[in-house]
Amino acid sequence: MRQTRSSTAVRFAAHRLTRFSFATLTTAAVLSSATASAQTTVTIPPVSVGAGLQTSVVSNMPEDGDSVTTFPLNSVRLYVSGGVMEKVKFMFNTEYTGNPGVVGILDAAVQYEFSPKANIWAGRFLPPSDRANLYGPYYSSNWATFQDGVQDGYPFAYVGRDNGIMWWGQFDKVKLSAGAFDGRTTTGDSKVLVAARAQVDFWDAENGYYLNGTYYGQKNLLALGFAVQSQGSDRTAYNVDFLMERKVTGGGAVTVESEYAVYDALGGYDGDYAESKGGYVLGAYLFPGVIGKGRMQLLGKFGNATFERGITILDVDYDQTTTELNLNYVMKEHNSRVMFFFKNTDFSAVRQSFKQVGVGFQIQM
Repeated sequence: MRQTRSSTAVRFAAHRLTRFSFATLTTAAVLSSATASAQTTVTIPPVSVGAGLQTSVVSNMPEDGDSVTTFPLNSVRLYVSGGVMEKVKFMFNTEYTGNPGVVGILDAAVQYEFSPKANIWAGRFLPPSDRANLYGPYYSSNWATFQDGVQDGYPFAYVGRDNGIMWWGQFDKVKLSAGAFDGRTTTGDSKVLVAARAQVDFWDAENGYYLNGTYYGQKNLLALGFAVQSQGSDRTAYNVDFLMERKVTGGGAVTVESEYAVYDALGGYDGDYAESKGGYVLGAYLFPGVIGKGRMQLLGKFGNATFERGITILDVDYDQTTTELNLNYVMKEHNSRVMFFFKNTDFSAVRQSFKQVGVGFQIQM
């Protein structure tokens, strides 16, 4: 049968359509495969949710007056963190500090982690400051943190945190950080508060921005740090801190921590005094061997702080001396521990001396 021009044109068009469709499908398949392959190489950190709790039983014994036993709920924290896209993360943490009905925003920050040497954080977080602030109450060695007039006297917006932006970088065993923070929410002064920290690890490296007061024998540490904060030309605070921890055969550890700090018209523990300074030394021994579900740790800490340049002539200079003893039962390092403590706080003037004895409970997940 003879074909007409019309039927020939139809077959030619169909042939071209078939070739176009095949090419289109092939291209789509290649692009889809390439996209899928690209997607498989991108790692986005999963969202994680956690919690922490500290509670205690404390007997307070003032120098003049009756003893009082209290049952404080010291802290409850909720942690949320995760990745938005590759190299972009976030953290959002809250804390209840015992004030009825009040839950505060502890951390709220976006974290651009381009490389170990180039990390940019913006929002609310712990600024460059002393080691004590960068480990906080949940990762300290002792129970009575921030009660010696020395540790973390830097000003803050909420529980050691400031609102601002920061760069930090890890250069093998050297860690550097610097940032600018909102002065109004920190001290009430609109001037920008600047902060910086440098740390050198002579033995094992401490990776990451946050630190610990102890690693319970997981690292051999010899770390020296220096931090400074300033607001304007006449308000400055700085400190030098030190941590040495050495593993002991059988799973134990020896820990020595110390700090010297100066708060010159910036921060400090007593707002009636323009200057305070002081230091502390802490020593701890984690016994090797397990007793039941955990290990025992014996700890002692001694601190001294001086408060000077009172705002009125009635504000006389005075000293604070703090002695603390702990017997800690460590079941799962910082995630589960029970801490028996005794603390003696002695003031040379202005305030009343007192003693405390009690037991603290901590759990994290």
